[in-house]
Amino acid sequence: MTTHYVEQIMGMPVTLALRGPRERGSAAQTVWRDVVSSLRAADKTFSTFRLDSWISRLKRGEVSIQDCPADVQEVLELGERARLESKGAFDIRYAGTIDPSGVVKGWAVERAARCLEGFGADYCLSAGGDLVCWSDDDPWRIGIENPFAPEKVMAVVPIRAGAVATSGTVHRGAHIRDPRTRDAPAGLSSVTVIGPSLTWADIDATAAYVQGSEAPQWLETRPGRTAFIVWEDGSTETVSGPAADTRG
Repeated sequence: MTTHYVEQIMGMPVTLALRGPRERGSAAQTVWRDVVSSLRAADKTFSTFRLDSWISRLKRGEVSIQDCPADVQEVLELGERARLESKGAFDIRYAGTIDPSGVVKGWAVERAARCLEGFGADYCLSAGGDLVCWSDDDPWRIGIENPFAPEKVMAVVPIRAGAVATSGTVHRGAHIRDPRTRDAPAGLSSVTVIGPSLTWADIDATAAYVQGSEAPQWLETRPGRTAFIVWEDGSTETVSGPAADTRG
């Protein structure tokens, strides 16, 4: 049996699935409130739609990075590391501004999931389709969406402890641009990355999608990740990187 909790946060549905003896009751409601509070705090800090967010104030030049909370510095450092490791395919300073949204979702959900550690129930926390799971027993079975028919799945991945993130255009249209050329990427319909960290699964899925035909070669260098690629012609490919290192 599984109990679901749902809230609209950061402009998307966030769902917590709890499984086990503690999946319901006041303790479950309390830990869910903690998760929601963590995500709302991230939104308050990083939302580019809120004029009073730290990131909006930083973009307007009203504050410096040193004035911002430590979370802002952490996310910006992650963004810079992602730019270097992707050779520019992922860049939060694209088009001469700062937009860390590509880092924040995975980072915020991964951080919120820490509220669930030690709670005593299996959990799967999902935001806009990207998710982090943990199970003490049976793995969660995560469906990978068919980008040509979103109501269907192309594969099912068992996850006991880890994260899954997908990048593509099926839900939000052609919103992704290659920061190096400002063109829409070509060649891929979607990229799903499975790994130990949702922050990096989300970043890597976007960076790989941008790289198009070069995505498999790059993903093979990413420690601890496995990727499921759907090409524009409907064919699929699975790519695995080397054994995980300590970076996530």
